Amino acid sequence: METCMLPCSSEGGTAVIHWFQQSAGNRFVHSFYEGKDQLGLQNQRFRGRTSLFSDQISSGNASLLLTKVEVQDEGRYKCYTSTENGIKESFINLKMDAPVHEVDIQREGNTLTCCSEGIYPEPKLTWSTSPPSNVNSKCNTRMQETEQHLYNISSSVTPSDSETDLTFSCTISTRRSKRSVTWPSTSSKQSNSGATVAGVIAAIVITGVVAAVGFVLYKRRKSNTNKTHTDTELKVELNRSSATKHLTSPKQTPAALLQPCTEPS
Repeated sequence: METCMLPCSSEGGTAVIHWFQQSAGNRFVHSFYEGKDQLGLQNQRFRGRTSLFSDQISSGNASLLLTKVEVQDEGRYKCYTSTENGIKESFINLKMDAPVHEVDIQREGNTLTCCSEGIYPEPKLTWSTSPPSNVNSKCNTRMQETEQHLYNISSSVTPSDSETDLTFSCTISTRRSKRSVTWPSTSSKQSNSGATVAGVIAAIVITGVVAAVGFVLYKRRKSNTNKTHTDTELKVELNRSSATKHLTSPKQTPAALLQPCTEPS
């Protein structure tokens, strides 16, 4: 499970600190005043998962440490601080990402099946052929949502007799990652190739705060003229091993998530 730090600073001195999950109706995440943590109003989802850097609060560090990060933690957070030197509000947009790490394709009889597991956000799957052709075969794509709100996706296609000599490619993608696999595979073609796309300005790794594997922190901060408001964007890449360990009991998504296979234009 991942751990991340939501950055926030105060004007220093004796502080009142309130953290809220604004995107979920201003849930109380963590409060500190009168020199100690005040967790009476803390939302149950965050019990035992939050802490402040108590020895650094007087010097202006109001950052929140969030452990056992999961998809449901995604959203907009507000940090409110009040000291004798002034009031400050900071807003953090926390985004989760479980990229497409591996795509598997197998053949059983005349049917090709392509699949991948433990993905977030919701992926898309497309088939294509080389050389290009109109694929008239029936194709069924099925998606499952796990208890951790990650996605498993699989698709099957049965080539017609006239298509057996074609090379089939299956591509699974999200808005930030994409991987493809081909059948039949050859030594000149990587059976699993892909790239992760990240449209952010800067990447910052905070040593000693993030988990050892699979955590990436992206930060974008803007301040207004009086420097009392800041906006920060964080991206957490979930560890695939922890993301997929509960896939044995997935929750079936509604029928609306069953997709037809389409050939990319």
